[in-house]
Amino acid sequence: MDIGQLIFIVSRLFFGALASFFAIMLWSKIRDIPWMLMVIGTIAAYAEIVYSILKTLGITEGFEPKIGSVPVTAIILPNLPTIFYSIAFLVMIIRKTRRR
Repeated sequence: MDIGQLIFIVSRLFFGALASFFAIMLWSKIRDIPWMLMVIGTIAAYAEIVYSILKTLGITEGFEPKIGSVPVTAIILPNLPTIFYSIAFLVMIIRKTRRR
């Protein structure tokens, strides 16, 4: 592992942890469903970051359930934040259209 990879890994972990920390702080202040979904999406994004780094380091080898040749976690984790963000946006759209 060279210095570039190390900087890449540390920066992803740092900024992902920072975003997750702020999201959890927001969660304790706001109990609005769309915001809670955004927080869950941010935490899921951090979980994907941690998983991808563990995979890069070779720690997850042999422990991954697969569908065909693709690991299940490689399908679910990258899409999970987008799913939560989409649901949050949908809830906000539904709220705004009901008020009119």
